Amino acid sequence: MLPLTGSRIVVTRAAHQAHELAEPLAALGAEVILAPMIGIAPPADPAPLAEAIAQIDRYDWIVFTSTNAVRALGHQTCKARVATVGAATREFAERHGWTVEVTPESYVAEALVEALGSKSVRGKRVLIPAAAVTRDVVPEELTRRGAIVDLVEAYRNVRPTESQELAKRVFAVPFPDWITFASSSAVENLASVVPIDTLCQSKIASIGPITSKTLREHNLPVTVEAEPYSVTGLVKAIVQAVAAKTA
Repeated sequence: MLPLTGSRIVVTRAAHQAHELAEPLAALGAEVILAPMIGIAPPADPAPLAEAIAQIDRYDWIVFTSTNAVRALGHQTCKARVATVGAATREFAERHGWTVEVTPESYVAEALVEALGSKSVRGKRVLIPAAAVTRDVVPEELTRRGAIVDLVEAYRNVRPTESQELAKRVFAVPFPDWITFASSSAVENLASVVPIDTLCQSKIASIGPITSKTLREHNLPVTVEAEPYSVTGLVKAIVQAVAAKTA
């Protein structure tokens, strides 16, 4: 019997990214329930991103903190060195023609700052294409270290219009065994349409410490946290938790 046979697992990732988590879970026997809690929309004002792209050769570094940021920038030919957070973002960037020089071992923004810090960023121009609402750790710390940072809105995380009705169907008796979260935005959006007490009927798997922090802020207990902070680590954590319960 496959290790996740009998487990009903909700994937809250955006529809265009859900397969990256859904497929390995299904291959291990899980019944995967797709409930996208994030949609990707263009920036509210596209002009700053267009200007950054038009003048891309003025940058010494481009920092990608998500695959969506890579997708927003597209394939560009430029002189800038490239850094990414996480192996998945690195792989996606390289598939789109970017040569990635720096990817920290830890899958969090703070680790990226440390990795770039070793490259001496003082006086360097850094472009960070990011979501409309993003954590300020990377730009603030790079600025503190003397970099000239342009944080440009490249896309917006929005709650899909159908998410409320979908959530009502998904989070009903019998409740799912697991809910997976790969971002704080997914936590915020799901918590806005489903009562916390209802979500607490399922075990919760988080992709990393930032997402876990957001979950706890909403009084949602984290059953497992991925190690490493990646889709692979998330699947591994769930498998280990299920195995421990059935042992």
